Amino acid sequence: RLREAGQINKSLSTLGNVIKALVSVGNGRPRHVPYRDSKLTFFLRDSLGGNTKTFLVATVNPSRKAFGETLSTLKFAQRAKMIKNKVAKNEDCVGNVRELQAEIRRLRGLLENATSGIPSAVSSSD
Repeated sequence: RLREAGQINKSLSTLGNVIKALVSVGNGRPRHVPYRDSKLTFFLRDSLGGNTKTFLVATVNPSRKAFGETLSTLKFAQRAKMIKNKVAKNEDCVGNVRELQAEIRRLRGLLENATSGIPSAVSSSD
């Protein structure tokens, strides 16, 4: 359990570093974003810094016992809120699909013409 807790803390720490780097990049400062430092950030790289809109839900506890954890969560959410991605609408490629389908039909016709003179079953007998 201790090893697992250490891995979770490492992943969350790396997530914090990635968010800090993305905020710097969003503010115009070129910086390396360490997505590969943990599995969590590697899986979330498209959601965090890609062409997406990402929502973060920060769950807090009103109890006095959880004040430190709640404050840490709110600071984390504030940093994540400062990430600025440039989201661009994906292009509609309906016209390209028709061209590609026509190219496939043309290539299939060429393949049929080329293989029409070749016997369908070739057997070797020794």
